[in-house]
Amino acid sequence: MTAELPPPAVEVVEYTDPLCPWAWGSEPVFRRLRTALAGRVRWRRVYCLLFDLDDDPAPDPAAETAWYAGYVEGISAHTRAPRALRLSRVAASSWPASLAAKAAELQGREVAEGVLRRLRESVFVLGEPADTPALTLSAVRGVPGLDLGRLSADAASAEVLERVRADRAEARRPVREVLSVPGGSPHPGGAKDTGDGGHRYALPTLLFRAPAGHRVVPGWRAYAEYAAAVRELCPGLADTPPPLSPERALRRYRSLTDPERELLTEGPWPPGEAVRVETGNGPLWLHPQEAAVHPATCGGARSAP
Repeated sequence: MTAELPPPAVEVVEYTDPLCPWAWGSEPVFRRLRTALAGRVRWRRVYCLLFDLDDDPAPDPAAETAWYAGYVEGISAHTRAPRALRLSRVAASSWPASLAAKAAELQGREVAEGVLRRLRESVFVLGEPADTPALTLSAVRGVPGLDLGRLSADAASAEVLERVRADRAEARRPVREVLSVPGGSPHPGGAKDTGDGGHRYALPTLLFRAPAGHRVVPGWRAYAEYAAAVRELCPGLADTPPPLSPERALRRYRSLTDPERELLTEGPWPPGEAVRVETGNGPLWLHPQEAAVHPATCGGARSAP
């Protein structure tokens, strides 16, 4: 009988939201870090509800959308992440996307990664935020291995609702280190005032926990800062992963931005099979199998020249 392996000694808690522009811009570094730590840590996502149900509706939705589109454009100038050519509206709520992302975890890590990626792309590639149950299902249709009917049922279940409520509560109990954060980054990541005397983590924030203690890295940061935090807790744990060939990376991730392919790959770009999707800030590159089902291209994909 094979003995069970002990659980990883290090936990990485990612405080995030599927519709957050800074979290979207951090994906290149987080993908690299997840690869470096694969199998050696427990990586857990906490959905913080950036657009909450108690937020007041905008008195002028068109003006709010114009302002927010400019806000996202400014963030993408720092992160180099794609942004939609046209944003249709500001998301009404993060709850549907967060429930879908949490429900997807019940179908395994690979499915959860694919679902979360599509939910992010609904805003920052399509410009149509997945802010209703129907729009979340439309955004994630065709994710490999996904049982869409089960996702719909699970996202509407009391169990998943309680999990996201627990995430929301956890995000509003930040460690003291993020209550006052020095500058030096376009997004330093100090905790956000919730307006009721409390605080929540800025998005994204990574909290590393180990028997030796914890380290927190808030905001938008370079890979080296995350790796250093891991090494302080567990020396030698955060190796630098070797780059992938462009073909292998596209096959593995199915969807890559320019910052991601620069950080994760080595070799001539693009691969001949890559499908290019234009955005307001550089292309998104899709594997042809992803392009065949992706909302941005399934109506007629074309290969890169």
